[in-house]
Amino acid sequence: MKIAVIENNKIALKNVENLKLDNRKGALVQVLGCGLCGSDIVKFVHKISKDGTVLGHEIVAKIIEINSDTAFKAGDVIVTSHHIPCGECVYCKHGNVSMCKHFKETNLIPGGFSEYVFLSEEHLKNVAHLKPENLSVTEASFYEPLGCIVRAVKRANLLKDDTTLVIGLGSIGVLTAQALRAYGYKVIGCDLLEERIEFLKSLDIEAYDVRKLPENFRADGIFMTSGADKAIDTALKYVRNGGKILVFSSTPSDLSAYPNNEIYYRELTVLGSYSPSPVDLADSLELLKNGRVKVKGISTEYKFDDIQQAFEDTMSNKVMKAYIKVKSDDDYNVKD
Repeated sequence: MKIAVIENNKIALKNVENLKLDNRKGALVQVLGCGLCGSDIVKFVHKISKDGTVLGHEIVAKIIEINSDTAFKAGDVIVTSHHIPCGECVYCKHGNVSMCKHFKETNLIPGGFSEYVFLSEEHLKNVAHLKPENLSVTEASFYEPLGCIVRAVKRANLLKDDTTLVIGLGSIGVLTAQALRAYGYKVIGCDLLEERIEFLKSLDIEAYDVRKLPENFRADGIFMTSGADKAIDTALKYVRNGGKILVFSSTPSDLSAYPNNEIYYRELTVLGSYSPSPVDLADSLELLKNGRVKVKGISTEYKFDDIQQAFEDTMSNKVMKAYIKVKSDDDYNVKD
């Protein structure tokens, strides 16, 4: 089978021995496609993942062989996440599921950018769902990233009709703005790129060039989806006294910390959010299925052979979101 691995600062395609289910509990699935996550880019650029690593986790896949106590069967097309919390540790009990040791240890084998993947019985029981018939394979791949956003919205714990500002309108920012609206909040988005501002406006959500936000505007909740250091200054400027800043992005430098005295004297709440729980993922799928979050037009599709180009285009902001079609065009359409 073909896999894509990190190799000498590139993403290289390699042929390896086919996966086998053997007597393991779980399923062997054929990956139809996999979204390119911002975390994949971070791991690649900053050399967090070693050579030989298969990145990718936003998969839609077809079950080829299965040995499971679940209702899934061979031929089913599913979405799944890659991590599963234990539900019992101190982190899980306090709602910090993505800090759970078991969560961090569970994953897709070998990774989403692979023709075939092994899913454990835990994956099938906790984070896998049938692909809704009304979603294309590409649209369904937003199941996991939107789940991350659903958790972020919940963690902010704002009041209904509160005003929110989304800073950064890449794919995550666009999803965040829609999720906030779906949960009953007033939403404004901002970015530096005109095409991204216009994209959000096309979804009937107010959006501005960040340099043209009204000077007197203040938000109850700021959602940081931009990876730029300067976005922190924007967040501090436009959050109201007593408001909240939800951090859902990493920045190039850890030196640009939030000023202690601003947090203290203004009674600000700054909190982070990382990955979703199984409940957040289920809620995400409902938002996609019911059309309350629309993802059509966000992704640019790439053939598996062009995965290096997908990484390059994403890093240079040529595309909002890359989606890798792991199956060939000839047999890709699983509908839709």
